[in-house]
Amino acid sequence: MPKTRKVNTPANSKTPKSVKEGPHSLELAERGVKTGADFANMMSALMSDIIAERITPNKANAACNAGRQLLKVVEMQYRYAGKENSRVLTLAPGSEGESALKNRNGDHS
Repeated sequence: MPKTRKVNTPANSKTPKSVKEGPHSLELAERGVKTGADFANMMSALMSDIIAERITPNKANAACNAGRQLLKVVEMQYRYAGKENSRVLTLAPGSEGESALKNRNGDHS
């Protein structure tokens, strides 16, 4: 459950309002982590979420483990791809990942 923080209200009000704040890394993760820049941004947001206690340690651990596996895939692509010119290093190809998501959601077109 997201943590809440107190927001100052106008001076005439004595009761502070609570605003629920969701994890910032969630928005980045939902857009997809397809490049090194996406990965760096998501991990930076994840670190901020952990420090601000917007995400549980178990979820943070799972996200870090998944990130490690993505980096391992890129390392394997680099190591075993063959010729220098034919290497394509991507964290997650857009077209294949999008079709897998559609199939998982019941769209079998």
